[in-house]
Amino acid sequence: MIRLKDTHHASTADFLSEAIRTAEYYGFAPLEEMRMTRMAKSGEKDDKKRAAKSDSDIAYARRDERPLTSSAKRCAACARTQKEGFLAWRTVQNTTGIPSTTLELHVVGSTSAVSEALLLVVAHAILEEAGIGEKYLAINNIGSHESSNRFVRDVSAYLRKHIETISPTLRPRAATDPLGTLVQLIERGHPAAPRAPQAMEYLTEEERRKFWELLEYLEVYGLPYELSPQVLGSRDCWAHSLFEISTVDEESGSRVAIAFGGRYDPLATRFGSEATPAAMISINCEVRGKTQVKREKRGVPAIYFAHLGAEARRRALSVLETLRHADIPVHQSLLYDRIGEQMVQAKQLAVPYILIMGYKEAMENTVLVREVVSNSQEAVPLDDLSNYLRRRRISAPLAALSA
Repeated sequence: MIRLKDTHHASTADFLSEAIRTAEYYGFAPLEEMRMTRMAKSGEKDDKKRAAKSDSDIAYARRDERPLTSSAKRCAACARTQKEGFLAWRTVQNTTGIPSTTLELHVVGSTSAVSEALLLVVAHAILEEAGIGEKYLAINNIGSHESSNRFVRDVSAYLRKHIETISPTLRPRAATDPLGTLVQLIERGHPAAPRAPQAMEYLTEEERRKFWELLEYLEVYGLPYELSPQVLGSRDCWAHSLFEISTVDEESGSRVAIAFGGRYDPLATRFGSEATPAAMISINCEVRGKTQVKREKRGVPAIYFAHLGAEARRRALSVLETLRHADIPVHQSLLYDRIGEQMVQAKQLAVPYILIMGYKEAMENTVLVREVVSNSQEAVPLDDLSNYLRRRRISAPLAALSA
């Protein structure tokens, strides 16, 4: 949990307001507003009927997994009417234990590793803006339900060998939920936990390839990470990638988790009408002072950023973060694979300018700036992009331009 004394914020409201401003720059929108819009179209009765699916048989391995169930239901419901996918944020009040508030960021509708990469980049930006100093990103991959069966089987056998060292209150769980038991041992610092089987060793070749895609995004962006077999969660909730961001507690000198997330396809699909890919990250902050979030009114971006090809997609995150620091608003849709889909969206948004990055531009550290009306375009070095857009007054939002 983030302690406000470790940030430059005086209250929870200040932290959340700035964090949401950063998230909304990247296109995240309030999940509750999406939900209310959908309910107005489909009817409250229909939503209640679909939400009636039981979650009583979910085997939770972590305390912070329970709030995800409610979010998964909402995201799955919205996904039924937003087939193209969406980015959403939500705040959740935690009343058990020390009062805290969790900011959840969700990417729904994409199986691409860019979903997790986007979440990690935005979370990193939020923590940087808050003034969190040392940050450690730990990543694991538990694979699909099928590929992780061997992992869980071997964990069960490992726990049986060490059953005498496990607390008597935890021993019954070892027989029915070995993965959840291992998570508990890790949290308690049990000496047998570091020597337990590691999920990444059981991945298929295809799952290793997809996992490497995520790591490539982080390396191209320049976000440090470490592979950690101890970042685990329930297979009823998670599949494939899991990650945790921690910082150092100045008093104890130990690491303290401040964010956790991963790909929760199993949970989203459980409450959806069809297979629903989804990923999320939750950032937990203590409650202190004001808690009412203030959202800024932003003008409509005059620019749409489009990518063509895998290399350009990997470089896109760095470009977007540069433009955010320069306070230049842009539309983007990294969830789209094809340039045609992006151009259709740019046309629907009626933006006067489009930034286009393909393989050639990614290799040359440039981007094409296209004026929609004249269809003229110019290659601009990335180092000069922000200044170029300002000089030509392209950086201002449409509302400001029209004023």
